[in-house]
Amino acid sequence: MLRVAVLFPELLGTYGDGGNGVVIAERARRRGYEVELAHVGLGDDVPEAALYLLGGGEDGPQRLAADLLRDSSFASRVGDGAHVVAVCAGLQILGESFCIEGDDQYAGLGLVDVVTRRGAVRSVGELAARVGERMLVGFENHGGRTSLGTDVAPFGKVAKGRGNDGALDGYRTLTIWATYAHGPVLAMNPWFADQVLSSVLDVELEPLATAADLLYASRCAALGF
Repeated sequence: MLRVAVLFPELLGTYGDGGNGVVIAERARRRGYEVELAHVGLGDDVPEAALYLLGGGEDGPQRLAADLLRDSSFASRVGDGAHVVAVCAGLQILGESFCIEGDDQYAGLGLVDVVTRRGAVRSVGELAARVGERMLVGFENHGGRTSLGTDVAPFGKVAKGRGNDGALDGYRTLTIWATYAHGPVLAMNPWFADQVLSSVLDVELEPLATAADLLYASRCAALGF
């Protein structure tokens, strides 16, 4: 049984990022895997899961989500090998610190050597980043500027938009994928959903042709890639 948990969608679901859970579950089920998809709300314990999904949210909800995760078993479960896909506010929460309500610095979970400060201009619009041989597409809406520690690898190189800083988007560790791309990003990038699923299941997946692949190709073409 593959267990997937969408964490605090009422706090970190401003841009429909909870849909990432639906995408992962459906693509696993179409390949014959049993999936338990949990939506973890306020007051719920963070359950054991193979994959946790964190989305985007505004300053107040982001701070509350960070507090709730700090007081939960989440960090220890990630330390034990659970996988995470983190988007926007979720990306910032996993780092050492992030800015809220102006320039106030707030402690993150410290799972990744990443610091997010407030930028002078908000980043809103299309976002595209090269991830290996593939293009990640989506949109961004955030005011952060994220700096990666010396040993932290970016997830992608920005081709359009800003991402972390105009050059790089997100970060990648052995079990964490982080990006500023909304969409939901796994719906807009079926190859990315399968990359995550393959890593979580520790198997090589057979190709799965869906309408999402056609939409992805159309999106890339519209952006000139």
